[in-house]
Amino acid sequence: MAGHSKWANIKHRKGRADAQRGKVFTKIAKEIMVAVKQGGGDPEANFKLKLAIQKARVNNMPNDNIKRAVQRGSGELEGENYEEVVYEGYGPGGAAVFLEILTDNRNRTAPEIRHIFSKNGGSLGEAGCVAWMFDRRGLLVIEKTDEVDEEEIMLEALEAGAIDVKIEEDSIEIITVPEDFEEVKNTLSDRGYNFVMEEVTRIPQNTIKIEGKDAETMEKLLDIFEDHGDVQNVYSNFEM
Repeated sequence: MAGHSKWANIKHRKGRADAQRGKVFTKIAKEIMVAVKQGGGDPEANFKLKLAIQKARVNNMPNDNIKRAVQRGSGELEGENYEEVVYEGYGPGGAAVFLEILTDNRNRTAPEIRHIFSKNGGSLGEAGCVAWMFDRRGLLVIEKTDEVDEEEIMLEALEAGAIDVKIEEDSIEIITVPEDFEEVKNTLSDRGYNFVMEEVTRIPQNTIKIEGKDAETMEKLLDIFEDHGDVQNVYSNFEM
């Protein structure tokens, strides 16, 4: 159950998110609003809302911001109407790019996304062209230290309901199906484990290694997408 380390990319993404906290709060608020509109304002009865609120708390989003987002989604406060859209394409070197988007104007967003792809060595693809390359999974990451017993964590995680545990160079990645994510997280938390990352995400089935100029351009492309106000999540099978 060993695998190639994705921790460098994870740390890079997390560092950029921390540096742009205000923008992150705005994106999470949109997620909460859409979740409430689709499934109601009770997180216990709305799994999507529960995950969005959990993400808000992991990112230290103030409770007042969360409350206002829920109220906008329920119609108690005035708010925008956002549409969920997925765009798929390829970056330099043929790496897959999968974008989850919330937009209040698809006619604005679509040409912007197409332009970003084409300007940075990529191309926008047809619906479904890369979606099959990614599995939706819960991901819990524990940083390796001298105190961490890898074998014990592996056994406890699998016992708690994880479907895979990957021992990487500097981290331990615990993977679940989305429906079991919270139960596995809570079980391991109760046993004293701390996570440096905890989220439901999309994990590539395989990665593609890109080097040199293509790697630099790919990094730039992903950064631009992450900075875009309509792009909620950016996934790629790119490996440096």
